[in-house]
Amino acid sequence: MRTLASTRTTGLAVALTAAVVVAVPVLVTGTSSAQPTATVAAAVGAKTITDPLIFGHRGASGYRPEHTLASYDLAVRMGADVIEPDVVSTRDHVLVVRHENEISGTTDVASHPEFAARQTTKTIDGQPLTGWFTEDFTLAELRTLRAVERLPDVRQENTLYNGCYQVPTLQEVIDFAAVASRTSRRPIGIAPETKHPTYFDSIGLSLEEPLLQALQTAQLNRAGSRVWVQSFEEANLRDLRRLGLRTQVVQLTSAGTTSRPYDHVATGDPETYAQMTTFAGLREVTTYADVLGPDLTQVLPRDAAGTQLPASRLVADAHRAGLDVVPYTVRAENAFLPLQYRRGSDPAAFGDALTCSRTCSPPASTASSPTSPTLPSPPARTCTASPPASTTRQAAAGQPQAARRAAASRTAFAQQ
Repeated sequence: MRTLASTRTTGLAVALTAAVVVAVPVLVTGTSSAQPTATVAAAVGAKTITDPLIFGHRGASGYRPEHTLASYDLAVRMGADVIEPDVVSTRDHVLVVRHENEISGTTDVASHPEFAARQTTKTIDGQPLTGWFTEDFTLAELRTLRAVERLPDVRQENTLYNGCYQVPTLQEVIDFAAVASRTSRRPIGIAPETKHPTYFDSIGLSLEEPLLQALQTAQLNRAGSRVWVQSFEEANLRDLRRLGLRTQVVQLTSAGTTSRPYDHVATGDPETYAQMTTFAGLREVTTYADVLGPDLTQVLPRDAAGTQLPASRLVADAHRAGLDVVPYTVRAENAFLPLQYRRGSDPAAFGDALTCSRTCSPPASTASSPTSPTLPSPPARTCTASPPASTTRQAAAGQPQAARRAAASRTAFAQQ
């Protein structure tokens, strides 16, 4: 997305996507000069990136089951510039896209009697977990499953799409981004996150090599490509750099004073995420990463009652160290909002997310930007045994770009 620049914004910004209010945290960046990915360059041409960017976290996961091509498709139609797939491995070492390698909450595997015996208990990142795991299935077997909504109590409308979509591979997400770039006439990036890399290394299914190979095959492993590789662990990001990764790298962090990357836990390294986000720690992060991805509460802390407090120094410190920042994740439902921006008692209802974001944002940029072209309506959605990979209804496709471009400048966001 960028090369680091000396001038940076220092606050938070908002975005209005489609006809619904969605608050998003900023990746506060400097002026950037990246190029589109090689696979879409012919379709969209070179572009200097100075506008705000929206990261569709797991796609448009507030409106479709997460990590499906339908969710990514809707995210692009709602204005996202980057789609974020979480990456795990199958038994036959194919990278697929799921929030976790345990899939009982995101697929209908429990309703498949042929796989009942595969339910098991494993220790993942030091915690016992019972369910069904991607590494115990071949890709062909996973193809017989269908995605379901992970948070049905909060996102009840998403359950309407349960059973409609398959588990996509990372390659399919890469291919989708290239097609979406041509269709929308703007470059769509990807931000793959490696999930539990220490665990997958321990069972002989390393994520780094196949991820790097996929990017190389797609001609995306180069500086300036629209790719951000992310991880909550440190060692695998360093390994990827050593193996030749040239894209942008995002070091994700968690809130809490004692939480640590699991590779630190496994090797006895006492360094915590809190220490990694001190100024000295951030300077060390710059030796292998370009972007910091903190929990939003590390940027906008809350008190014990859930009330949002003034912004911390983390964004300013990260910029001073030479990092961009992409916090995760702002969502519109009351269950996820600070206390003062919740509306009513229903945790699944939308709160006042837009006011929340405006309150913690700098003045909006007045710079104008062309709107995105309206995309053609997709085919009607049909739930069948083998549904279309990406079938969604159009959601005010032409509107969101102008609204969000007017909201802030030189900023990027993660949503949902």
